[in-house]
Amino acid sequence: MPISPDQQAEIDALRSTSKPTLRAVSEGMEAHLYTAHEVLDHGFVRVIDYMGNDEAICQAARVSYGKGTKSVQNDEGLIRYLMRHWHSTPFEMCEIKLHVKLPVFVARQWIRHRTANVNEYSARYSILDREFYIPEASHINAQSVVNNQGRGGVLEGAEAARVLEILKSDSNRAYDHYESMIGTEGPDGEPQDGLARELARMNLPANIYTQWYWKVDLHNLFHFLRLRADPHAQYEIRVYADAICKVVADWVPAAYGAFEDYRLGGATLSAKALDCVRRMLKGEDVTQENSGMSKGEWREFEGALK
Repeated sequence: MPISPDQQAEIDALRSTSKPTLRAVSEGMEAHLYTAHEVLDHGFVRVIDYMGNDEAICQAARVSYGKGTKSVQNDEGLIRYLMRHWHSTPFEMCEIKLHVKLPVFVARQWIRHRTANVNEYSARYSILDREFYIPEASHINAQSVVNNQGRGGVLEGAEAARVLEILKSDSNRAYDHYESMIGTEGPDGEPQDGLARELARMNLPANIYTQWYWKVDLHNLFHFLRLRADPHAQYEIRVYADAICKVVADWVPAAYGAFEDYRLGGATLSAKALDCVRRMLKGEDVTQENSGMSKGEWREFEGALK
């Protein structure tokens, strides 16, 4: 269950009241406030708070008073210019605070993006729920033979069933032992002290769910999304990035449109790759062997062109 009854009650209470404000708001983002977007089997992403909008980016770029807006078209053109020329500071004027529920192994990838403020649910003084990420059968894959950190084809039949059963049984067995270690009643019913929670948690698997508040500015969020919404990113973190992309598109539509065009949908070419493009335009037959690029570089170059 992604949202607990207590969390849902809190969300309902927050959404039932509104407060007047003089600050700029994003109507698209207002619709997302306190709404939990479900991800994976037990996870979610929800917006707790935000600051700024497309106009705030332009205002910062122009260092102007008030809206500082000549027209929507001018603002969009300015934002595209900023994105195109990697002028990042104006995007840092917008911030977002998210509440995320995610598997621990996904959190370990996520936390590598160190340009954010994070406060995670503590298993030192709280007891974790019996909630584990168990992949759908369509996401049980073999090891890739091309990419050492990627997936290959989907496992099928008896092998897929065997893997799923191991994941489920190991997860529940570990949690049973976790409960047994922290419990104050022994197997025979006799009282026991129970192991400290900060020690008992080390026996839990990496697919158990944790939660955190994650606050980040728009520039660093775009960097996160460029890497994690990429098709090559691991599926389990990519679906979180995809959910956040939908929120950001409503929050700052002009900035997200530029980001989608220049970052998500764009490509950076090396000097050798640009030289190959020029030679191709001249009608030359360019291959990996005469390109000056390694096999890996050539494969990525071909992927960009396709």
